[in-house]
Amino acid sequence: MKAVRAALTRLLNLLTGISFLVMVALTCWQVFTRYILGNPSSWSEELVSYLFAWMSLLGASIVTGERGHMNIPILVDLAGPGLRKLLLCLGEAVALLFSLIILLFGGVQITRLALGQTTSSLGVAMGVFYVVLPLCGVLNTLFILTNILEILTDQNTKGETG
Repeated sequence: MKAVRAALTRLLNLLTGISFLVMVALTCWQVFTRYILGNPSSWSEELVSYLFAWMSLLGASIVTGERGHMNIPILVDLAGPGLRKLLLCLGEAVALLFSLIILLFGGVQITRLALGQTTSSLGVAMGVFYVVLPLCGVLNTLFILTNILEILTDQNTKGETG
């Protein structure tokens, strides 16, 4: 399981890093076309905003895999081992519900609806950009299930990452 988690995390780090570099390059291109050429590039501005959404959601999956999502560590730290496991699993269960209902189910619904619409400057189906929602729902679910397995088998029950 740790090998799968590490491979997924490396892939997500690579994808978010590439997205960030492309965003920087496109933003520089926007500045160049606007102020030097006097003819702003609208397609690059639109692509940067979609890349930002992808980067943010993929980054959120990385955080989920590292168990870095929101929690109240003071309660967990004060609890005994049994209650600690319960609280950690409860936190993961809330994240799992969010991932399954909002990201996966809702993401599939919005992606289907958006496949018939195209972006204004790029002319690409909007569903292509929304597909990151169910993708992150699946990734988060995988990460959360491995997190719960680690908690239940006494690996990393203090909430540390990695």
